[in-house]
Amino acid sequence: MYKIPPVEDIRLQEFETLALERLTLLRCLATATTLKGLRVYSDEWKDFIINELRTQGLKYYANLCDMSGCGTNESDLLARRKDHIGHFILRLAYCRTEELRRWFVARELELFKMRFMTMSPKAVEEFFKINQLCYTSISDEEKNELMPYLRESTMHQKIDSLKFYKVKFYEVLDLVKARKVYIQGGYAYIPDKDFISVLSAQYRIHLKQSLAIAYHHLGEIEQDERLVGLLKGLHQSYSGNDYSETKVTIPIESLDSLSVKSFPMCMRQLHEQLRLSHHLKHSGRLQYGLFLKGIGVTLEDSLRFWRDEFTKIMELDKFEKQYAYNIRYNYGKEGSKRNYSAFNCLKIINNNVGPGDCHGCPYRHCDPSNLKNRLKGYGIENQALNDIVEMAKKGHYQIACSKYFDAAHNTDLGLGINHPNQYFEESQKLLNVGNKVEIKKETKIVKKEKTNTFEEMDFDEISEFNE
Repeated sequence: MYKIPPVEDIRLQEFETLALERLTLLRCLATATTLKGLRVYSDEWKDFIINELRTQGLKYYANLCDMSGCGTNESDLLARRKDHIGHFILRLAYCRTEELRRWFVARELELFKMRFMTMSPKAVEEFFKINQLCYTSISDEEKNELMPYLRESTMHQKIDSLKFYKVKFYEVLDLVKARKVYIQGGYAYIPDKDFISVLSAQYRIHLKQSLAIAYHHLGEIEQDERLVGLLKGLHQSYSGNDYSETKVTIPIESLDSLSVKSFPMCMRQLHEQLRLSHHLKHSGRLQYGLFLKGIGVTLEDSLRFWRDEFTKIMELDKFEKQYAYNIRYNYGKEGSKRNYSAFNCLKIINNNVGPGDCHGCPYRHCDPSNLKNRLKGYGIENQALNDIVEMAKKGHYQIACSKYFDAAHNTDLGLGINHPNQYFEESQKLLNVGNKVEIKKETKIVKKEKTNTFEEMDFDEISEFNE
């Protein structure tokens, strides 16, 4: 029930890692329900989450969710320690606004219910004992006396083998509303399979109270400047593959065809604008240039690509003086010589876009009518087009991108798109073209201190990018 906070000392690096891993777990839950449309707590829902966790390199969370990690060996104890600490770190990050609190409570409740539903009867009894929950099952005599009513009201078959608990009816209003329990004298008789309703109601109250307490203590916590940036921006942190390097090479001669087949809309519109006007503003060059680097365009090819376009409207000398340096900087060959990563979806979505700009996320920054016309121009029609625009209107920009992927590739994968380069790789894998990008089997959880995004640049470094 996460009632006792951890008290041990941990390093800042582990603090950040555990926070991102816990966030990845909760996002897997959200993806299963929102994007995949799987029925919550169904076998398909649970299987998807556990498989996704293993794919993301979070085997210990997968083991905890299927109850195979609840032993007493060292690895199981370490897994539960990480689970415990990660939960409390996210409380600090998600207590700030009502919207964040609501999302966090919903996901943690889903996780709590999933884990409880896989517990054995013996484990349930131990859970009650550890958390000092005073619930006892009714006697066999009382159960036999009520058996006809229990059979009529209980959804589960073979109720002879089930334990029943007697609780105040207002503790299980969801079951009462659904007419899934027998009520007598103000008490509800609940089979052990449905007892999660009692616990989840208590857990929800406990979580909401705990988040309120955490919010009141934020001022004390944020006196440590090392934690402020991490906790404030954690809900917008990217926790997927790092696309700062790739082992494949994409020739620039194929970019026109790839932009039609395998680019997400945000990159396709930048490519088309570049071909049309032979120029992009600074933010557009940054977003598109790092994307090209991430898919496998070499520095030499990148310089040639931008040079060929820009010199259609300017002298070569001007390009070399004002723009070539920025391109080499992207590849870590100038300035601080960092290996910069391509922008993820959250960063692109949250970018400021002004008049005349063509960077950013089209699902967020385009007017719905313009978005619809653009989708029509890309051959997206009928229901798929309406679904994409509707998702964009509701603020579900990454779901809109996923639906665009499905429509563009005539499939129904329902991918959780969280990075333009992920979109490109999945498209290449699906199309199986000659320059197919090999997707790495292991997933690297990205930490802010390792990604070297442009948010980390100091003033002098940023000034080097000004036109």
